[in-house]
Amino acid sequence: MGNYFEDALNGRIDEMLDACTRCGKCVEACPVKTPAGVTAPAEEVITGVIDILRGGEGTAASRRWASTCMLTGDCIRACDEGVNPRFLLAMARLAMAKGKTAPHEQRREGVAGFRKLNLDVTVQSRMQSSDDVLARLGQKVAAGGADGPVAPDFVFYTGCNLLKTPHIALLALDIMDALGVTYQVMGGPTHCCGVIQLRTGDTAVSANMAANTMGKLAQTGQVLSWCPSCHVQFSEVMMPAYERSTGSRPFEMTPFMRFLGARTDDLRPLLRHKVPMRVALHRHPGIPGVVEAALRLLTAVPGVEVVDLGLPAVGLMSNALRTLPDYKRQLQLQELEAARDAGVDALVAVYHADHRELCAHERDWPFVVINLLEVVGASMGIAYPDHYKRLKILQDVDLIVAECSDLLAHHGIRDEAARQSIKAMLEDQPLPLRGRP
Repeated sequence: MGNYFEDALNGRIDEMLDACTRCGKCVEACPVKTPAGVTAPAEEVITGVIDILRGGEGTAASRRWASTCMLTGDCIRACDEGVNPRFLLAMARLAMAKGKTAPHEQRREGVAGFRKLNLDVTVQSRMQSSDDVLARLGQKVAAGGADGPVAPDFVFYTGCNLLKTPHIALLALDIMDALGVTYQVMGGPTHCCGVIQLRTGDTAVSANMAANTMGKLAQTGQVLSWCPSCHVQFSEVMMPAYERSTGSRPFEMTPFMRFLGARTDDLRPLLRHKVPMRVALHRHPGIPGVVEAALRLLTAVPGVEVVDLGLPAVGLMSNALRTLPDYKRQLQLQELEAARDAGVDALVAVYHADHRELCAHERDWPFVVINLLEVVGASMGIAYPDHYKRLKILQDVDLIVAECSDLLAHHGIRDEAARQSIKAMLEDQPLPLRGRP
C-alpha cells in the first residue's frame, strides 16, 4: 500500500478540489474558527487551504484554520458539493508537516511518538490487568466471543488507548455477550491505524502500518470501532485510498456506540435494575450519530434523568481539543461548573480519552465522572472497578507504583518505564485539579 498510497491520496484531493466552489460554507460552519482567531473572509480561508494542497504557502488564516481543526465535522455537513473539508484539512496539515521537516525527521518523530504510545498503553494496561483480562482484550492471545470454525459477527477494534481504561472495554464485551453478538477483539499498538506517523508527515510508514492492520481486521467484513480517531483515520483516509487503488473495501466499519444505540430495543429487556441518577452527557459530535445513540441508551436506562447543560459541543473527542489548550481548559471548567450548578449526580463521558482527562476531577466536585457503559452496565447488573480513576486521583507517582507493584512485577515492567508512563498519565490533565489531594 505504501508504494501507491500517496498517489491515491493525491487523486482524492484533486477530485475534491475540482468539486470545491470556494463558497466558504465549511469555514462559516466551523465552531473553532472564532476561538482560533480566524477572522479572514471564509472564501479567502478556503482558497488558502486549496493553495496549500497545491504546493503553495496559503495564507496565515488558512494555515491557522487547518492547524487548529478539532475534527468536529460541521464542515462536512455544510458542504453541498460532496466534498469532505475535514479530510482536506488533514491533508493540508500533512502538506505543512512535509514542508516543515525533512523526511528523516518525519520518520524520527513518528517513531518517537509510536514508542511513547506503546510504552504508555503497555504500562497503563498492565498495571491494572491480569493475564486473563489482557487475553480477553486481545493482548496476550487471540481473543473473542466465539470459538470454533464459525466466523464471528464482528471484529471489535479497540484502537490503542482504550486499553488504558480496561473497565470500559470489558463492559463493551459483556454487553455484546448479553446481546448474543459474537466478536473477535483486536487492538493495541500491534494494530495501529497509522495516525501518529501521518501527523508527522511520514506517509510511507503510516500507510504500511494501516495496511497491515486492515489485513488483520478484514476477517469478518464488519468492524466495530471504539476509538473515534482510528475511525476517522480508516474511514476518511486509509480505506478510501485503498479502495481507490484496489477497487474494493476490506471491511465496513461502524462506531460501537452507533451499533449499540441501534440495538437499544434488544438491550432494553436486559436493563432490569433501576439506576436513580441525574446525569449530564459530555458531548463530542465528530462522529455523526454517536451523541444521539448515547442519549438513546441513557434514556433507556430506568431511573436515569438526562440534563442538558446547554454548552457547546465541539471536537472528535477531548484530546482533539489540544490544538487550542486555553479554549479546551475553558470548556472543561464551564462544564464542571454547569454540572455542579445543575445538581447532577454524574458527568457521563462516551470515549476513553474524555474519561481519562475528566475522571480525576471527581475528587473536587460534588458528582462522579463515569463512562456511559458504566450506567448501562449498572442496569444490567454488570460492573468493573475503575482502577484508572482510582490511581489517577492519588496524584502521586510513588503511591501509584506501590499500589500496582504486584502487577508491574508480574508483567516484567521495569521501575523506570513504569514511572515514566505513570508520570504521563498524571500529566494527561488539561484542566488542573483544584487544591490538594
